[in-house]
Amino acid sequence: MKVLPEIDNQTARAIFLDRHGLADRPSGSGKGADLQAVVDSLGFVQLDSINTVVRAHHMILHARRPTYRSRNLHLLHDRDRGVFEHWTHDASMISMQHFPHWRLRFRRNKALLSEKWRKWRRDGFEDKIDDILRHVSDHGPCCSADVGEGEERTSGGWWDWHPSKTALEYLWRTGILSVTRRDGFRKVYDLTENVIPEKYRLSDPCEDETIEWACRSALDRLGFATSGELAAFWDLITPAEARAWCVSALACGEIAEANIVLSDGSPRKHYVWPETLDETPLKPSSRIRILSPFDPVLRDRKRAERLFDFSYRIEIFVPEQKRRYGYYVFPILEDDRLIGRIDMKAARDRDRLHIKALWPEPGVRFGTGRMARLETALSRTARLADVSDVTFEPGWLREAHPV
Repeated sequence: MKVLPEIDNQTARAIFLDRHGLADRPSGSGKGADLQAVVDSLGFVQLDSINTVVRAHHMILHARRPTYRSRNLHLLHDRDRGVFEHWTHDASMISMQHFPHWRLRFRRNKALLSEKWRKWRRDGFEDKIDDILRHVSDHGPCCSADVGEGEERTSGGWWDWHPSKTALEYLWRTGILSVTRRDGFRKVYDLTENVIPEKYRLSDPCEDETIEWACRSALDRLGFATSGELAAFWDLITPAEARAWCVSALACGEIAEANIVLSDGSPRKHYVWPETLDETPLKPSSRIRILSPFDPVLRDRKRAERLFDFSYRIEIFVPEQKRRYGYYVFPILEDDRLIGRIDMKAARDRDRLHIKALWPEPGVRFGTGRMARLETALSRTARLADVSDVTFEPGWLREAHPV
């Protein structure tokens, strides 16, 4: 039986955090070329509408560049065209250099969505496609409120779109339209030729090239992965395609297998680049960072639990159980550990960031030094949220929940 090389848990955590830009002490302007480099390194930044402190994408970037401010990402997208908006596993801002590989998604969406949306949406969206394209060509960028005059708007839920709204989304999902900006959090669409720079728009890799790119670039960013994790990273290719790539790359020695030691001490087989086995990763900084629940290191909840012994699923929703924490709480990273989670809200009408509760992880104590680092982190977060003060609810520092 083949004995696989092993990467211990501490080293694995360090590799993973380093790949995600959370190991070194952050420096840089957090705007322009520096921000572009951060997004290029991550590959994409997930978007989310919840604005408890600031929206998730801004917190993700701020955790890596404390000088980052919310308008900087909008400028990178709206003015500089350094990123484009589309889907990975969810709505995301994606490095513009990767746009050509989204042509695979556009082709697959065209085949898939026409059939599915006939069943899921209200009838008639396909009849609106030519009208939508004519409207955008004649009048310029538009949002869903600008089209579908006379069509019934209902309160049937987030996905109960009127036909013209569905047509807009279909044209975006298939690459004919692109998001040119957001007004508030509402997407504004334009013809793709008016949004995506020509050198990216005209490039059209074949399917095999995109599968190769998706697997390689995902492994670069994860450090180690199963074939399923490679497929899920961009959510651009199928698990079967990623598995076939791994088998082929392993057979010719491009990648290797290694056991990653998980937080419970058990080994689990992953694929790695051979040079990763000899890597001495950067030791993570002791700086405290408050993360978005959608931070890339936490996006795969199961992997975060296996690697860091940190469960973020139970506080979101557990049927027939009382929540242990608030609905939307923020994980706290220190060194290579997730040391707790904090419930806080920016009260802009009162010019303050208000801390409702903090739950340490089991075995974590908030002594004088750690508390000082936390207060520094909270002050940074307050500046990002554009408020001046940090205030605390009485009894905000809670006891750790039992394991």
